[in-house]
Amino acid sequence: MGGMGQGTFTLTNPTVVSLFHHLLLVVDLSYIILFAFVLVGAGAITKLMFTFNLSTEGLGEPRQRSYLRFSFGGIWIIAGLLQFQPSMPLGLADQVVKPSLDGAPAWLDSIVRLGIGVWNNHPLALAAGVAWLQIGIGLGLVVSNGRLSRAVGALSAAYAFGIWVFGNSMGGIFQSTSSLLFGWPGATLFYVVAGAWFATPYGTFERLFSRFTLRGIAGLFAIAAVLQALPSRGFWQGGNTNALAQMTNSMTQTAQPHGLAWIVRSVGNLAGNMGGGFNILILIWMVASAVGLWSSFGRQLNWPTYSVVVGALFFWVIAQDTALFGGMSTDLNSLVPLAALAFCAAPRFVGTPALNRRLSIEMRSLTGSVVAAFAVSMIVISMTAMTLSLFSANETTWFLAANGQPAPADGPAARFSLTDQFGHPYSLGEHAGHFTVLTALDPHCYTDCPLMADQILQARALLSAGAKVDFVAVAADPYHESVSDLRQFIKKEHLSGVSNFYFVTGSLTSLQRVWTDYGIEVSMKPTDKMSIHSDYFYIVDPAQRLKWVMADNPLASWAGQHSGAQEIVQLLNQMGVH
Repeated sequence: MGGMGQGTFTLTNPTVVSLFHHLLLVVDLSYIILFAFVLVGAGAITKLMFTFNLSTEGLGEPRQRSYLRFSFGGIWIIAGLLQFQPSMPLGLADQVVKPSLDGAPAWLDSIVRLGIGVWNNHPLALAAGVAWLQIGIGLGLVVSNGRLSRAVGALSAAYAFGIWVFGNSMGGIFQSTSSLLFGWPGATLFYVVAGAWFATPYGTFERLFSRFTLRGIAGLFAIAAVLQALPSRGFWQGGNTNALAQMTNSMTQTAQPHGLAWIVRSVGNLAGNMGGGFNILILIWMVASAVGLWSSFGRQLNWPTYSVVVGALFFWVIAQDTALFGGMSTDLNSLVPLAALAFCAAPRFVGTPALNRRLSIEMRSLTGSVVAAFAVSMIVISMTAMTLSLFSANETTWFLAANGQPAPADGPAARFSLTDQFGHPYSLGEHAGHFTVLTALDPHCYTDCPLMADQILQARALLSAGAKVDFVAVAADPYHESVSDLRQFIKKEHLSGVSNFYFVTGSLTSLQRVWTDYGIEVSMKPTDKMSIHSDYFYIVDPAQRLKWVMADNPLASWAGQHSGAQEIVQLLNQMGVH
């Protein structure tokens, strides 16, 4: 009963959201603006901003590359803006990434869980960094037609590949329900492809982009058709067991415009009513698109491209519900970038002149250089902040989400004299110059108390060997308070190796006095297996004054546990204990 129910954990915990917005819109944005001004000043001094985007290669940029830049630049910007959603820091790893592990092989599972752990240890810094990085990539692609766009393209390909592996579990390619309609082979894989094309020399791009892209998408559609035809995918079934009907019913439970929900639900119901008949229509689209795309470049066929674009956008609405609602959307899902690739690779654009621009060359150069300075600043500042966070102490974000801020105090700590696990007397503050971290534990508890014991174990490990701190737990069980009970708990929870740890007990009257003095409510009947009690940590200074009160609803995850331990250590650090 953590802190008598004082903490309420939600993904949009007000404390965490406030910290996230402050970091995102005050701290990081301030550094971005400052560094952008430095870049603009440097560009003006060196005259580079007056020649930005004016290279011969850039001015003659193939039209297909221009379209691709604008398309994926916009997609990256939208993905970055979606990262501003308040539930991202706490929800991304566990609500978005972890479900993608279904069916993943052991080696991939271990890699992705490593990424989940890293995110959960630094959720605020990484969420803010990812948001600005993705917007920076998008702006960098939109405003640059030269070397910067090639560099940003290479960065976007590498970064998107990392997301594809660590954030998408390789696009769910190992899942038994994989379907092009439901996100296979992963949206970020298309970002990788686009980024790789941006990084190639312009001549190579002009010669190979359409042919390789169209045939690559043709091969993708051929594989997608095979997956779509497998009975195990559930698209041949009728009624509510139809895979598309189930997906649409699930998606429309998310808050969204009623008109959109009605369209999605109606088509899902139609798929369920038609059963295999609707799947035949999907297969015809996939097979016809695959065959047409394979030969479209040589024969200058444009209908296959239109078929892919129209079909992809249709199923983006119907099968992916636009991927924009629910508070945890990270991008536009897979079918929009697929449609963008197909459209830009259309044979009708091959060999066409470069785009005509309405702004004068000078104006394009000056405005482009300023926007590019902000884009580069976003990329540099975000990557620097994320890298530094990985070498910093883990955040206490999870603890704050569950419990809120610890309450400062400044009054005399109630003294007591009890018996420790060794059968020796122990009095609060008996070690001169030592701080005391005090809590209450039930030696027979198997829920919160083992988690709090683990926080003690971790907190002590984070402090130096010579740190002057006593960790003291008062027995909180009126029927199991013997020294033997304490020793069994200590052995089970591996606390015997914690230096200056004391689990203390005494007569029921003595224990009740301590519970009352520290506001610890304990409730238990003789037939209960364990007590229900308040979960708190108290920090007492060497002068025996109570300095901090921490309500603790311990979260049953490593990040949650470590966050609580880190909070204890940070409070001790503030008072000079390291």
